Amino acid sequence: MSRKGECLDNAVAESFFGTLKAELLGDQPAGRFGSKRQTRHLVGDYIDNFYNLVRRHSAVGYKSSIAFELAHRIR
Repeated sequence: MSRKGECLDNAVAESFFGTLKAELLGDQPAGRFGSKRQTRHLVGDYIDNFYNLVRRHSAVGYKSSIAFELAHRIR
C-alpha cells in the first residue's frame, strides 16, 4: 500500500473502468443508459461475453483472457 492519494493502488481498476466506459458507454445513445436494469444487463454482458472472451489484452500477449487461461492450464 502506498500513501493516501497515490494513484498506483487503483491502476488496474481505473484502467478497467476507463475501458468499460470508452467501449460500452460510447455505444449508447446520447452516452447514457436507459435504466439500472438495462445497465446491469449491459455491463454483465460486456464482461462475460466480450471483455473475457473476445477482447485482446496487451498484458497477456494480445490474447483474450480465456485464451490465455486455457493456454496456461494445458501446460
